[in-house]
Amino acid sequence: MNITEVKSQRVGDSYYKINHPSGLTIYVYPKEGYKSTYAIFGTKYGSINTCFSVDDGEKITVPDGIAHYLEHKLFESEDGDAFAKYAKTGANANAYTSFEKTCYLFSCTEKFEESLEILLGFVQDPYFTAQTVAKEQGIIGQEIKMYDDSPDWRVMFNMLECMYRNHPVKIDIAGTVESISHITAEKLYEVYNVFYNLNNMVLCVAGNATVEQVVKIADKMLKKADKHKITNYFEDEPYEIVKDYVEQSFPVSMPLFNLGYKERADKMLNEKELAQTEILLSMLASDTSVLYRNLMDAQLINSSFSYELFEGPGYCSVIFGGESRYPQKAAEMIKAYISEVKKNGLSREEFEIAQKAVYGDAVSSLNSVSSISNMIADYHFNGNELFSYIDAIANVTFDDVTTRLSQMLDNNNCTLSVVKQAADEVK
Repeated sequence: MNITEVKSQRVGDSYYKINHPSGLTIYVYPKEGYKSTYAIFGTKYGSINTCFSVDDGEKITVPDGIAHYLEHKLFESEDGDAFAKYAKTGANANAYTSFEKTCYLFSCTEKFEESLEILLGFVQDPYFTAQTVAKEQGIIGQEIKMYDDSPDWRVMFNMLECMYRNHPVKIDIAGTVESISHITAEKLYEVYNVFYNLNNMVLCVAGNATVEQVVKIADKMLKKADKHKITNYFEDEPYEIVKDYVEQSFPVSMPLFNLGYKERADKMLNEKELAQTEILLSMLASDTSVLYRNLMDAQLINSSFSYELFEGPGYCSVIFGGESRYPQKAAEMIKAYISEVKKNGLSREEFEIAQKAVYGDAVSSLNSVSSISNMIADYHFNGNELFSYIDAIANVTFDDVTTRLSQMLDNNNCTLSVVKQAADEVK
């Protein structure tokens, strides 16, 4: 077993990376003086992984929504429901499926070791039958319909459908009622055995826990897994968007919009590129930016306005969005401002403010055990590292951000998605 201490001279903190004999990579970030502990056990398997091969064998295609379906089913076992077991330890447990990963987690203030045993136990012990799988179809079907009735969900996926021609990121994480009807116990076992291999997974623990505690439970609960080569297949995705505008009528009190810029996605961004991008977006659209003030002064947005870098395997975009009485006018102002800064240049003063803000946010996140665990898991799957990202933020230069701007945010390659009342006039 190889245990490495990862130190940051800059923030004066450290955590441990453990290459466990089972094949699982484990991270432990002890926080002295903390009473709570947070653990996340994740696999690099999400909704986009519907076509794959193992050890260069034949391609396997599975129904949309199966990763999310599997997440639901794993909580059930022959000896009871995992939530019932957590109730006895007092831990607060949950799980989620995203486009590129599935994670199971808990937080607790006592009985950490017992809760960690439950986590490692049920995730490694699948139990699917034709009867239990059929029962879940109705439950998840209702969840899909619920999301279909969510304006926030629809404004995003309508945008993705207009941005991406082939990439499965445009498909709802839960799939469709039709696609999940093709999920069987055999298919669940098939994807489980491929992607829930410990070599494809990560365990991150932060807070009131020690390396010795985590290793003791890992040694008890984990069995060595044979390593296999997993290849995921995606159709070629052109740089160009599909169309630049989509609108859907919804019973909302205020129209919603997402303005998405489709970016090149040849590879995942490294720590330096991530830092440059986050500082650039903070300069452009944070609540201290010129654009934000202009949009507010024109009464085109409210405090719901936000921005994000949305990135994963084979996809990358920047999304601006929120509530607006006049979504098209808000989008035009955003595009005009981006054109202006591309033409006239960025402000060094705004760069310094944004760099300090992004750095401050990153360092302050180290006070949250949930943020620590989730960030380390994300960076692990993407080939990055937490402290290297914080160092990269501090080392970004004004010229770096100027260069990054020249490579991004093409006004000719963006989509505006709007959700509004049928009677509203979008101007």
